[in-house]
Amino acid sequence: MIEVRVDDLLFVEAGAVLRPVGSDGLAITPVSRRLELHMGPVARGRLQAMGELPVGGATITEGGELGVSFLIHVVLRSPEQETTAALMRLALLNGLRRAAEWGIETLALPPLGTGAGNLETETAAAVMIPMILEHQARYPCPREVLIIVESEYEKSVFEGMLKPVG
Repeated sequence: MIEVRVDDLLFVEAGAVLRPVGSDGLAITPVSRRLELHMGPVARGRLQAMGELPVGGATITEGGELGVSFLIHVVLRSPEQETTAALMRLALLNGLRRAAEWGIETLALPPLGTGAGNLETETAAAVMIPMILEHQARYPCPREVLIIVESEYEKSVFEGMLKPVG
């Protein structure tokens, strides 16, 4: 099941939150920055101790002070490599794999790769929705994916991508 909801990722109940980051593990979007600020020093320290992360990769840490069990950090860009639909697809694939490996039932995530100078909401939705559906058809976890958007416009775009598939 995929649900699209206008909400704040800081307050969503889920087993894990998928968080877009740069190869240095730092936030690349405002929502990711809010999560970074509230995840606490222990979780932040564990992520920083990993060093440089590969673009397209995904790593998992405890949720820290966020009220979720885990954070799945997906790497969407580096200083040498900008966000592209292909990189976002790879990072999401790896993030979904981490969720499946850890048996995470409910995964919350924002639109990936969007924001100033990045991908359009329509492009993100066109990549994310089919990938999530394909993953859910093949693996038992996550059973529920919550796409947490910040506007009614984003909600309508993502829900529009869901309608053709039911």
